[in-house]
Amino acid sequence: MQPPVQTSTHQVSLGETEVRKAYVADHEDEAEREWACLTLLAEHAPGLAPRPLRREDAETPVIVMERLPGAHLAPEPLTAAQVAAVGTALRRLHDVPVGAVEAAGIGPRGIGTATLPPALVDRLSPGHDLSACEDPALVRAARDAARDWLRDPSLPELRAEVLGIADLNPPNVIWDGRAARLVDFEDAGLSDPAYELADHVEHLGSRLPGVYDADALADAVGLDGEQRERMAAYRPFWAAFWLAMLTPGSGSWHRNPPGTVEAQAGHFMALVGRH
Repeated sequence: MQPPVQTSTHQVSLGETEVRKAYVADHEDEAEREWACLTLLAEHAPGLAPRPLRREDAETPVIVMERLPGAHLAPEPLTAAQVAAVGTALRRLHDVPVGAVEAAGIGPRGIGTATLPPALVDRLSPGHDLSACEDPALVRAARDAARDWLRDPSLPELRAEVLGIADLNPPNVIWDGRAARLVDFEDAGLSDPAYELADHVEHLGSRLPGVYDADALADAVGLDGEQRERMAAYRPFWAAFWLAMLTPGSGSWHRNPPGTVEAQAGHFMALVGRH
């Protein structure tokens, strides 16, 4: 086994043929969701995700799955072949029958549009000290605009039409030179394809290095005109989410280079027409 990699929810250890994912305390629900998703995909979309091998008894949940060939996507714009492969992977995921998802006990994906806006409004409150920002005035203006927008976002109603991965951060896509495969289903669940795509292209880990081109990915997944309009409507929601996550002093603030919150502020303002 290679030395384990620790995240906020789990510790991953890589062997030659197996991956051991040990969840930290209080994340039993995520472990159950991931096991259910991997089991479902092994039946309905074999080869798209790691095959679940076994569960181990431990103080916290442990899932052992096969190790997929290839490497994580690099934090750089995708090639045309990679865009096509990611689109194919997402279509296979979205094609899993909704009835089978429900029968597996997999509910809605994490982070919806109903309960999150109030929490984001609170996190975007004007009481935060922005003096550590490179451009406090820009960040303050964007946070004020995001707070106002979130109070009445007028978002389209979500449609539980597909199984969504929820987190398409580039490290969760394995590329072997021909095919893209998906890992990390701890937040996956029933979702709306337009909402999923908006989340994918707005994720800070993919947007800043320009990994996913929004139009190209929508083409590759096969979104129609109406779905593209709904995807565009959801994008400011996710841009506001990441602006809130970049509160000075937060984990996201410390993990990203100086200027990130300013770039996010400008991006949100552009999406809502407040240049």
